[in-house]
Amino acid sequence: MDWSSTNIIALALGRNLYLWNAGDGQVEEMLTTESEERQPTSVSWSADGTRLAVGFADSTVQIWDLTVHRKVRVLTGHTERVNSLSWNSSLLSSGSRDSYIINHDVRTRSSSGCGIKGHASDVCGLRWSEGGNLLASGGNDSRVFVWEARSMRSSKHLYRFSGHSAAVRALAWSPHQHNLLASGGGTADGSIKFWNTRCGKCCHSIDTGSQVCALEWNKHRDEFLSAHGFTRNQLSLWSYPSMRKIGEMNGHSNRVLHLSQVSLSLPTNL
Repeated sequence: MDWSSTNIIALALGRNLYLWNAGDGQVEEMLTTESEERQPTSVSWSADGTRLAVGFADSTVQIWDLTVHRKVRVLTGHTERVNSLSWNSSLLSSGSRDSYIINHDVRTRSSSGCGIKGHASDVCGLRWSEGGNLLASGGNDSRVFVWEARSMRSSKHLYRFSGHSAAVRALAWSPHQHNLLASGGGTADGSIKFWNTRCGKCCHSIDTGSQVCALEWNKHRDEFLSAHGFTRNQLSLWSYPSMRKIGEMNGHSNRVLHLSQVSLSLPTNL
């Protein structure tokens, strides 16, 4: 799931990918695959909301131009399911079950990009920093890597954090402190950790008591939302840096895998 700057949510469900316009409530089935072996497994909008990247179980990535509602590129290079995607201007990063991250420059004609390897197994999460100079990756190997854009071609990471004890798919950069990265661990871990990427150290950690599936910072104040799985499938809102729990929301009957918020341009007279 991902929410575009044009207020459209892309949602992959089974073999189908839907577009839901949050403004007028209209739903469009954008694509459907003939089998589960080819179903969509990840989605990510470009910053301007015109292009949608879709990763598939068959290891490919498609780019759709939503101004004309047409598939414009098919990107290759992976050998397994594409678990995660993240845009950085004209650079699209994809993470796969094959343990590789591939950076695709969508301005070039080549369908494959530059591959880097740090994780020992599935790349579960990817997130570019707001400034576009750092990429965070989380893996099924319980590791978090931080990569500098200028050094990625050499597969040389800036940091490798090993504080978690389960898969890391939840990653979020603070919009208020640009060197602050939050990461969440799976069922055997249940912690949220905060990494200072200026000095390479963990500055805070909190045990949530349940699987952390997704994280999202509030763009307007220093607080963040965490989505959970086993045991209670809840959403928790936290204040940072006090780590005080502000509230909790329940209602889901299974793990909450994704969170997304929209950044809409507001009228200047508000």
